[in-house]
Amino acid sequence: MLKTTLLKATEASGKILQQYFNGPFEVSSKSTVNDLVTEVDKRSEAAIIAIIRETYPDHFILSEEAGEIKTNSTIKWIIDPIDGTVNYANGIPICCVSIGVEKDGEMILGAVYNPFMNELFVAEKGQGATLNGQPIHVSRKTEVAKSCLVTGFPYQWEDMPNNPLQMFERVIKAGIPLRRLGSAAIDLCWVACGRFDGFYEHHLQPWDSAAGALIVEEAGGLVTDFSGNKYTPWQKQVLATNGHIHTALQELVNAK
Repeated sequence: MLKTTLLKATEASGKILQQYFNGPFEVSSKSTVNDLVTEVDKRSEAAIIAIIRETYPDHFILSEEAGEIKTNSTIKWIIDPIDGTVNYANGIPICCVSIGVEKDGEMILGAVYNPFMNELFVAEKGQGATLNGQPIHVSRKTEVAKSCLVTGFPYQWEDMPNNPLQMFERVIKAGIPLRRLGSAAIDLCWVACGRFDGFYEHHLQPWDSAAGALIVEEAGGLVTDFSGNKYTPWQKQVLATNGHIHTALQELVNAK
């Protein structure tokens, strides 16, 4: 029943994203001028929450725009109604809905849906990961130097040692292809299906990575923080790879 509700909510959100794509719709800023929220984010979020509430009125919900809807339930829905809002607001179809389900502190379900590419990624703990119903697996590359990587940058710049620009420079100087799509959830899913071999980002929120990280793990990959600690949605730093290049990429992003 959990998975059925997850897929129903994901599909409903995807239809809303398609309906309003290319506007017009209202756009406003949050923490910075380019940290955007649209009225479509809010419509998508409302639809997702309503569907969850139909079957599970007592479940805990954490959503990007609504924040925490607290209950005593051990099951928590972690929702990003549009991951890649800047892309969406500018008519760039690299964006998605991302919904993860956590039970007793462990991610058990995740779905990421990009309706513009008709790609639905789903994972269930211990059951593998799929793309449009077909099993997916991470890539088999064993050398980071021959890998294709993806990353993202924070909207609020942190002038700190080993900051995102310094990491970016090291990877580029090493001659490694590095992309920036604008949606962490899609980045993670594309690691899961082998399009990318690794992903790293400095400053993510739980709704950015919860579903995608489970999809990577269930596709055979590895997800940690930059120090190699086991992934949880509550960490800011995320390093996800096919597993084979994980140590090498970790050393590269942490190099002084």
